[in-house]
Amino acid sequence: MTDPYLPLRPAACRHVTVRGLPYHLHEWGTHDPGQPLLVMVHGFMDVGASFQFVVDAMARAGDGGRAVVAPDWRGFGRSGGLAGADSYWFPDYLGDLDALLDQLSPDAPVDLVGHSMGGNVVMAYAGVRPQRIRRLVNLEGFGLPDMPAAEAPARMATWLDELKVPQRLKPYASLAEVAARLQQNNPRLARDKALWLAGEWAAPDDQGRWQLLADAAHRRTNPVPLRANDTIATWQRITAPLLWVQGAGSRLDSHWGGRYSLAEFQQRLAHVRSVRQVALDNAGHMLHHDQPEALAAALLDFLR
Repeated sequence: MTDPYLPLRPAACRHVTVRGLPYHLHEWGTHDPGQPLLVMVHGFMDVGASFQFVVDAMARAGDGGRAVVAPDWRGFGRSGGLAGADSYWFPDYLGDLDALLDQLSPDAPVDLVGHSMGGNVVMAYAGVRPQRIRRLVNLEGFGLPDMPAAEAPARMATWLDELKVPQRLKPYASLAEVAARLQQNNPRLARDKALWLAGEWAAPDDQGRWQLLADAAHRRTNPVPLRANDTIATWQRITAPLLWVQGAGSRLDSHWGGRYSLAEFQQRLAHVRSVRQVALDNAGHMLHHDQPEALAAALLDFLR
């Protein structure tokens, strides 16, 4: 029988109020005003605890005193969601991040890391609030395909239709089943890490079923179309040096069925002033789970 992963540097947890919502924070260490705070934000259907393996790898590499904060986004993990929410809006993540940094590091820029959806958030935020960021790290946050204007009415109609249908997330009979689901999503994820993550990703209800810690309203289509030109205009305003990290096994080209390619992403990325690119071998989209030691080495080299 496999035992769950044992964190080397366990996180302390607390709640703060962010724009009227209780936000759950995972915190490692105490912030020294003389050193930039490292803030790490997770992706879609994930939680802040997802960065535990990287924080541990950084500690093993000799950087065990750095102050790190990883929030659960609104409606994910143990942060509050919106009662009766129809949808979650991308600009709200920027609003939450701005308000959170006002509390955590009001007088000094931070080092900001984002994975996947979180990577898209930090890129947008760094363009809108360039003075708030010292170093910027995007982990597999490719963005989305440009949406032609002709598709906007159909997307809005889809959203209207989905509003009429209650959204639900599948429950699981046991923690082991949640862990198995995580490994199904990412076959590279080791069993001990899956068992540990499962306890952060889900919680038992009063009937003993394990429910994912996410508001089911996240499943609804976002009716607001993405425009590539808006993204490029924002990325052009990023002043912080950027570290772009991709799993060598990531497959953007096949993911969007030809609607969005790695070459198109690289064209967007070329608009950022200072970019260092790293690809991690034997890693896919969840590269912070697949290769935490290699990612930690890249982070420490860049942040120093």
